[in-house]
Amino acid sequence: MGAEEASFAAAYDVSRETLERLHRYEALLKKWNPAINLVSPQTLREVWTRHFHDSAQIYEMAPTTDATIWADLGAGGGFPGLVIAILAAEKQPGLTVTLVESDQRKAAFLMTVVRELGLRAHILSERIEAISPLGADILSARALAPLPKLLEFAELHLKPGGVALFPKGAKWRDELSEAQKTWRFDVICHASVTDSEATVLKISGVSRV
Repeated sequence: MGAEEASFAAAYDVSRETLERLHRYEALLKKWNPAINLVSPQTLREVWTRHFHDSAQIYEMAPTTDATIWADLGAGGGFPGLVIAILAAEKQPGLTVTLVESDQRKAAFLMTVVRELGLRAHILSERIEAISPLGADILSARALAPLPKLLEFAELHLKPGGVALFPKGAKWRDELSEAQKTWRFDVICHASVTDSEATVLKISGVSRV
């Protein structure tokens, strides 16, 4: 086991089976990435820290005890949604992850990973605005849209009492201020464990001003 994998295993207390699933996911990323650009080649070389670790912290922040539906919007290469599904396979087998990705080629990749890793997840290859409300207990979206737009999605797809988790970069305070002009919501800001300038916004009680 390499240093990055050992660090991940220690941080999230996962089994060898979960690590094996992540290795298989990594191999599929490297196989598909040259054709459809799932992630930048540079970050693919740092996949355990830049993608797996960054995604797993979101799972750790979520109130998953009674959750049955997790929706990941704009899933792209599967971050954080597929990492969450891999962790849930061990830690919370009753949780179903829905990954929404309108790009057909990326959706095909996601379906391949779900099938080959035997994950409790399904893929919706449609635009976020076009699908019926998902009634999600937990909602996530990574590098998808500014916060005001994400709150529109949260209003549509979160069930009452649900929680949204949105990782944001160095300008997160500006996005938060802009969103508060048109939305009411409760927010807890969790410092990112992978980027000192980033945060994960844990949001609930979303309504329009």
